[in-house]
Amino acid sequence: MRGSLLSYVLSGLTVFRTVSALPYHGADFSSLLLLESTTDVTYIGFSSTAQPYEQILADYGANLARIRIWTAGTYNLTYGLELAKRAQAVGMDLLIDLHYDDTWADAGHQAIPAGWPTDLAGLTSQVYNYTKELVTAFNEQGTPIQFIQIGNEINDGLLWPVGQISVNGFTPASELLHAGVLAVRSVSPSTNTVIHLANGWDEADVAYFYGGVFNVSSTEEGLGGGLTESDVDVMGFSYYPFYGTNATLSALSSSMEYVVSSYSKDIMVVETDWPAVCNTTATPLSEPTIPADVEGQTIWTDDILAVLNGVNLDYGDKAIGIVYWEPGWIGNAALGSGCADNLLVTSTGEMRESMWMFSNM
Repeated sequence: MRGSLLSYVLSGLTVFRTVSALPYHGADFSSLLLLESTTDVTYIGFSSTAQPYEQILADYGANLARIRIWTAGTYNLTYGLELAKRAQAVGMDLLIDLHYDDTWADAGHQAIPAGWPTDLAGLTSQVYNYTKELVTAFNEQGTPIQFIQIGNEINDGLLWPVGQISVNGFTPASELLHAGVLAVRSVSPSTNTVIHLANGWDEADVAYFYGGVFNVSSTEEGLGGGLTESDVDVMGFSYYPFYGTNATLSALSSSMEYVVSSYSKDIMVVETDWPAVCNTTATPLSEPTIPADVEGQTIWTDDILAVLNGVNLDYGDKAIGIVYWEPGWIGNAALGSGCADNLLVTSTGEMRESMWMFSNM
């Protein structure tokens, strides 16, 4: 593992930063209940004994559980509530990731759930009511939400085609997001709202989104208004190394510096991972000097931490966390990438050395 003083190259200059841990060291382990119900998976922690996976994550230093929730299907509200109880029981705070879809919502897919309205006015009310009821359910269970994403990777909006930016401009998406925020704050004012974009390294795309979504004027009251800067507590980003070689650490640094200097919001990398096994000829990585192996997994998150610490040194503790996406999803080790294995555990459930990254994030 690397020491606490990392070097990295930004804009052609070697810069040395003193690296310190961020407040939140997170893991998205939403698949856990599904795995337990469909396989005989067993996880082995550093104590060499079988333990609940959430306890192992906490023992290694994870203190934030990211949990995706669909409007129907596998990861529904009941599923999310159950996983939240287990995460909270081992001392983790909650980052709830609302997909506003019956299945996966991401930068390439944002469908209106079955049975939801298909006009803007109806969808705005539906988003408000659904979000309010969901946050209330978490509160009543005794698992209050610390952070909540109003959508997942919404670079082109949400609830397509109504809220699709490339089809209908920024106004529908902005109003839908505003409705979600209002719902959260109506029942849980202490919950931090998060807007989540894919490709956090892409400064131009990030600037385009926020330059548009914050620029929707409306004379309507209540749910009719657009998203405002004050609606957003945290700007969250995905940052992956295998979907384009432009996703460099230097690009991430530039983009995050832009976000914080422009909006003075807290930022978080809410999705990332790095391969333990990868054919880099078939799937080129954006930082080719980092090895595609277990050691490289730690180097990758250390380097993201160094970038975020650089932002904090310049702008005052605005970067607050890193979340590794699905580090224990045995049976789905590629995690949607072209690399064979991005997990922090082996196929038989033993923790890899890279699991210690959570104590350093």
